[in-house]
Amino acid sequence: MLINYPFDTISGKLPSNSTVLVIDDEFLSVFICEQFIKRIVKDPEINICSNGKRALDLLLEIKNQDINLLPDYIFLDITMPVMNAWEFLEQYNNLNIDPSGKCKIYILTSSIYEDDIRKSASYTIIKDYIIKPLDIHKIRKVFTGAN
Repeated sequence: MLINYPFDTISGKLPSNSTVLVIDDEFLSVFICEQFIKRIVKDPEINICSNGKRALDLLLEIKNQDINLLPDYIFLDITMPVMNAWEFLEQYNNLNIDPSGKCKIYILTSSIYEDDIRKSASYTIIKDYIIKPLDIHKIRKVFTGAN
């Protein structure tokens, strides 16, 4: 199912073969994110993890196989079971998963709390704080680098 919006006037798809990891436990949020990415990125490879622990396991596995295969983009929800975003980010840094800084990490959350916004700003690896609901313009901004 493709989500169509009358304001979406994208004439062509953006960077081809981008790899994306979405870390979120909300099915609808993941579905919407996936659809928008597929709408604007040519042939994306999208992986989904429902919590930070599963994401760390996947990233470590990828790193051990070939560090160049780490995702280009990570969309990270804050509130998840097992391991939340803050715990994930601490482990991500401690394990030195991406020493070259290939992964562009974006917080994607419904949280409008100033504490969360400030906390995310304290992490230099976070590129931006995106507040849900997600829309095509927010995703386009990520993939065009217009932060």
